[in-house]
Amino acid sequence: MTTNTMRAISQDVLGGPEVLQAVELPRPAPGTSEILVKVRAAGLNPTDWKHRASGLFLGEPPFVLGWDVAGTVEAVGFGVTLFEPGDEVFGMLPYPHGVGSHADYVTGPARAFVRRPAGVDVVQAGALPLAALTAWQALVDTAQVKAGDRVLVHAAAGGVGHLAVQIAKARGAYVIGTAGAGKHDFLRGIGVDEPVDYRSTDFAEAVRDVDVVLDTVGGEYQLRSLRTLRPGGLLVSILPVPFEGLAEEADRLGVRTAMMLVEADHAGMAAVADLAERGLLRAEIAGTFPLEHAAKAHALGDTGRTTGKLVLVN
Repeated sequence: MTTNTMRAISQDVLGGPEVLQAVELPRPAPGTSEILVKVRAAGLNPTDWKHRASGLFLGEPPFVLGWDVAGTVEAVGFGVTLFEPGDEVFGMLPYPHGVGSHADYVTGPARAFVRRPAGVDVVQAGALPLAALTAWQALVDTAQVKAGDRVLVHAAAGGVGHLAVQIAKARGAYVIGTAGAGKHDFLRGIGVDEPVDYRSTDFAEAVRDVDVVLDTVGGEYQLRSLRTLRPGGLLVSILPVPFEGLAEEADRLGVRTAMMLVEADHAGMAAVADLAERGLLRAEIAGTFPLEHAAKAHALGDTGRTTGKLVLVN
């Protein structure tokens, strides 16, 4: 391998984890307002396995997946003033079309990144961006969660969910979280005030007077969640396909809904970095894998049973 090429995890067809393969590609060069990052850690998210299997927003392969990235600035493009070679940074590539961090190097807009605090290790930094930004944009930018609010987080032990719990707690909220009973000790450990076992309890009957619901599940969970909201309360879904009849039922109950996709966000990343540096936000690492073992990481992610985040490391 020469300095003009790099390893990457690519796929030529859609399908299961077995379609992923290690390939050698040209090393990219930063364009105007971009930086080139030597990737040291890159998180995996459910959107990675969905794109691997269906193409979703990216269409037909070949493509290199990965939006989370933590690493070292290797070069800067024309006009970049925020960073210089050698800086340690982390961030989320613009979703969905700025993909490509599951490789040795990646380019992205300089303002998609922030400096990695010295107290935040590279695996943490690689795990946080997409999931933490999603939670921040849902709870802070969209729902404007404040002290004393009651917040219901679905799949509260998952990648987005467990970070959303910590962000809501940092805002002073009372947090209710759904997860299987086996994960309730974990939920209490990250600050959940009221765990709910979705297998044995109908959350739509057990939970009331919530100010904000964060929906990370989609489907009929959206409709059922409306019943937990106080009048004027807000359901934010990060799976922005509304369930049939959602708008009509929300109107009938006097509550609101918002459908969102995460966006690259310099200010949001700065807020995430600040929380992480202050010890208020930490990703639970479900496992780390060398880049060449990406298929094994995808297979584990496909089970839907992991707590926290999976990370590829270089």
